[in-house]
Amino acid sequence: MGHFPYNVRSEFSEVSIVKRATRFIVISIFLFIPGISAYAQDIQSLEDEAVAWLQELIRTDTINPPGNESRAVDFYARIFEAEGIEYETAESAPGRGNIWARLKGGDEPGLILLQHTDVVPADEEFWTIPPLSGDIRDGYILGRGARDMKGLGITQLATFLSLHRSGQPLNRDVIFLATADEEAGGYFGVGWLIENRPEIFAGAGFLLNEGGGGSSEDGEIVFSTEVTQKVPVWLRLHAVDIPGHGSSPRPDSSVTRIVRALNTILDNPFPPRAIGPVATYFQSLSVTMDDEWGPAYADISRAIQDPAFVEKLHAARAGHHSLIRDTCSMTRMEGSSKINVIPPEAWAELDCRVLPDKPAEQFIAEMRDLVAPTGVEVEVIMAFTPAISETNTRLFQAIERVTGELYPGSRVLPSVSTGFTDSHFTRDLGIISYGFNPLITESGEHTGVHGNDEQVRESAFRQAIGDYYAVVRNVVYD
Repeated sequence: MGHFPYNVRSEFSEVSIVKRATRFIVISIFLFIPGISAYAQDIQSLEDEAVAWLQELIRTDTINPPGNESRAVDFYARIFEAEGIEYETAESAPGRGNIWARLKGGDEPGLILLQHTDVVPADEEFWTIPPLSGDIRDGYILGRGARDMKGLGITQLATFLSLHRSGQPLNRDVIFLATADEEAGGYFGVGWLIENRPEIFAGAGFLLNEGGGGSSEDGEIVFSTEVTQKVPVWLRLHAVDIPGHGSSPRPDSSVTRIVRALNTILDNPFPPRAIGPVATYFQSLSVTMDDEWGPAYADISRAIQDPAFVEKLHAARAGHHSLIRDTCSMTRMEGSSKINVIPPEAWAELDCRVLPDKPAEQFIAEMRDLVAPTGVEVEVIMAFTPAISETNTRLFQAIERVTGELYPGSRVLPSVSTGFTDSHFTRDLGIISYGFNPLITESGEHTGVHGNDEQVRESAFRQAIGDYYAVVRNVVYD
């Protein structure tokens, strides 16, 4: 099989590929499929299967905590057995299941399709439907995990099964890997597998995971592809002092020490800086921006030297502001169990995210120095290592080429994620890892990720099935 043509746009310049029938034609020609009508039937059937799979997987309770991801392992195992695909499973702890399968190929570096099967909790009181519904309403598939990340997981499954069903020889191994515990740090999932099942990752050169996605605004489509992420550093501030009665406060207490430490952090914001991938990302965004934001985004390294701009960015675009500095969110605190008792100890927890040009150890040392005058100790709950995946690779070029041909005028932007994914584990192994999802979200469309009424538009999900397969196929066949 050959690669996609580098330029077929001239053949379709007068045809709207937004229409479903034309998309079948375009993808069929990209994939050199002789029977367009047969392909249309095949992709329609695969989409129908994928929708049903996603509904079933959403209804599979893998809320973390406690996880129970072995339920998802059973779900995938049934499918692999029906398809005649060999697979392996392992529990890192009771109920914390992981599953993987491998399609053998040639000697090129292997490609891993990585997903996590756990989802975050959902408070049913604030949902309009049961969180594990999986139902379809007004064109949307509803339920916790529809986007994060059971939807993309099923997209990966559809691609994996399509490669298997085709029976065509691959130029590399393709590994399907569904793991536990990503939402709590991945230590019962990818982290555990690297230590206990390293053969899964042996010979792998590329990995596709969550972390990116398509967006459409005013007719412009952008595919953000995550190449690095801010490094999570979770800290606990701990203070001990003399306890007593609330009616007779001393000059210092465990609680006042914690408060002073937190005030010190608030009064000393981390200085802004624009690392290479962030500057590139902002510059790319500036192309379609108005005069209010465009010039600053075009040269973000210069713009952030102006405190007024940094303050404006923080107020208007908190997500983008988080990309130009280290951050700490104060999320948990505890003092006394009674209002009239000064406690002997108090603590607060910080969710800090560090730009990947700074080692976690350096950041932790700076935090300890900052709060040292308050007498508060800084304990490390969790800290990862920074890594950036290069973009001059066959996989990244395939993402650019395929999306560019399917969506003329669209752009692919290497991006930095403010959150973390399991890709940090695999980047530490030297595996080029991208967060990529071709699913396109319209401007203003509700997603509900980690929030209420999580949902994915069925038409967009169906469209992503063929698009994801097209990207992967472009890499695994010569």
